[in-house]
Amino acid sequence: MTKATSKTKKPVKADSAKARATKEAKTLKPSRHLEEEKIVTVPEEVAIEVEGGVSDKNGKKEKYFQAVGRRKESVAIVRLYTKKSTDAIEGDHALVRVNDKDYREYFSDANLQGVVESALRKLKSLNRFKATVKVSGGGLAGQAGAIKHGLSRTLTLFDLNFRKKLKKSGFLTRDSRTKERRKYGLKKARKSGQWSKR
Repeated sequence: MTKATSKTKKPVKADSAKARATKEAKTLKPSRHLEEEKIVTVPEEVAIEVEGGVSDKNGKKEKYFQAVGRRKESVAIVRLYTKKSTDAIEGDHALVRVNDKDYREYFSDANLQGVVESALRKLKSLNRFKATVKVSGGGLAGQAGAIKHGLSRTLTLFDLNFRKKLKKSGFLTRDSRTKERRKYGLKKARKSGQWSKR
C-alpha cells in the first residue's frame, strides 16, 4: 500500500519584487539640495579646444588644445598650450610634462624620449609649445607611443597645415597592434607545450 503524499507549496507573492522596490523607495528620503543632473555623452576620440586651465603669472588662463592618444593598453590625455612658457629652456629638447614630471625624467631610455618628441621634431618646433600629459596603463613603450599619438592630434588642432606632414609620417594613425590572446591547449598565443615523442 502506498500513501499518497501531498506536497504543500507556500504561497508566493506575485508582486514581491515590486513591493520590495517601493519599500526601499519609501525608506530613501529625497534631499532638497539634490537637483537632477543631465548627462551628456561625448565620444572620447573628439578633440576639443578649451580656454581655461593653468593660469599664467598675470592671472589669465592659458589657451590649450586637448586630445587623446592611444597605443597598446596605454591612454594619454595631452594638453598643448599655445603660449610659449616663460620657463622654456633653449636647447635640444621639448617642454613636455608627463604625470607632473619632465618627460626625460619619466622616460630614462633615450629611444623612448625620441618617440615622445618625434612629432615636435618632425615639425621643427621643439621649443615652440608646452605640453602636459596624463598617461596611464601599459608599459613605458606603450605610454611613449600614446603620447606621440596624442601630441600629433593636438598639433593638427593647433594648425591644420601640420596634418599633411604628420599623416605622411604615420603619426596620426592609431597603431592597432595589441597583445594576442592566449589559446586553450597552448602555453601562450602561439607557443605550444613541449612535445614528447613517447
